[in-house]
Amino acid sequence: MSTEYSGSQPAASTRTTVKWHFPSVHPEGRRFGAIAAAVTALVALAGWTTVAWLCAGITLWVLAFFRDPVRAVPQDESAIIAPADGLVTLIQTVLPPPEMAGSDKLGDEPLVRVSIFMSVFDVHINRTPITGTVKDVVYISGKFINADLDKASEDNERQHILVERGDGVRIGFTQIAGLVARRIVPFVKRGDIVAAGQRIGLIRFGSRVDVYLPAGTAPKVTLGTHTVAGETVLARIGDGQAASGVIQ
Repeated sequence: MSTEYSGSQPAASTRTTVKWHFPSVHPEGRRFGAIAAAVTALVALAGWTTVAWLCAGITLWVLAFFRDPVRAVPQDESAIIAPADGLVTLIQTVLPPPEMAGSDKLGDEPLVRVSIFMSVFDVHINRTPITGTVKDVVYISGKFINADLDKASEDNERQHILVERGDGVRIGFTQIAGLVARRIVPFVKRGDIVAAGQRIGLIRFGSRVDVYLPAGTAPKVTLGTHTVAGETVLARIGDGQAASGVIQ
């Protein structure tokens, strides 16, 4: 006996064929891949076979680093979506950064900050957690210490982005360059209107993204959770019930 799907989505949507395919390479990374491939070809022509194989591996890794997979973004107005692929390494209650503090931004009271660490093997395309208007983009030059450390939020090169929903709810998040990362590449500017899960930038070669949750909102992820940008729900606005979990 077969059972038909009885969810809230239109029946036609359940008949859509979804197939896996290789993720595309973001245009920002194509020139790096081309450079790596050219070096590989030159080394191979020189007859250095072992080095050529090593360079070929590096070329594949560069292309994989800049992969830009399609994501299925939850259509939930209350959801705050993960802006980055990676590991949740810190969940702390802290004051907003000075660049995002004040009554016209995130306020002056402590907020829950969820930190997502991106290794060099994670997708590095970052996405906006909510739909809204980009109210501010602030770039700050800094150091390149290990992005997994707490002080990276204050010391490293970083870029703050503030997005405001139509109802006035604001979400701030920060792209932080890491030990290897040397470039934060923005795709948006102040005044842009963005949809939840939309690509807003990338960080080259290992880094971190901090997300500041609104007051009264608790995280739905725990330490050790591996998030998927544009898909994982970090929190739901106004829901103060935190998730619990055990790393095992």
